[in-house]
Amino acid sequence: MTTAPPVVVARPASAPPRPRPRVLLASTAISVAALLLLVAVGTVLHQPLLIPPLAASMALVAGAPDLPLAQPRSVVGGQLLSALTGFAVLALAGPGPWSAALAGGLALGVMAAARTPHSPAAATAVIVALQHPPFWPFLSLLALAAVLLVGVGLAGARLTGRRYPAYWI
Repeated sequence: MTTAPPVVVARPASAPPRPRPRVLLASTAISVAALLLLVAVGTVLHQPLLIPPLAASMALVAGAPDLPLAQPRSVVGGQLLSALTGFAVLALAGPGPWSAALAGGLALGVMAAARTPHSPAAATAVIVALQHPPFWPFLSLLALAAVLLVGVGLAGARLTGRRYPAYWI
């Protein structure tokens, strides 16, 4: 009789170290500036540009710029692929919470397959499937917003001496 090896339970690591005050202030200021920029551009265009997934995207860009999830390829590509996934589900199943759940889950798979991991973008697919926005206006505004976030991340990195992006492609 063979016995199974013992199960080893990993202990959780301690909390991450507290960021240095300068890094904390810079990350916060960069995030605030980026989100205010989205509101300002949206006001000029008379279209909402700031949606919750984009705030989460900026948190990654400013707060964890070295992560794959924060790279320009993932921010822009992940948002657009997730929106397209949401529109595909919408076309096949119509709007609603079941479609939204399907779109959010499928978006994660689509992003992984495309090597554009960006978890906040799964929420963009959910929004599309729930709200049924007009295709071209939504997609173009989303692309603009994602590019603006990356641009602010680049500018913020230059101002603070941090490295962003870790890679482009």
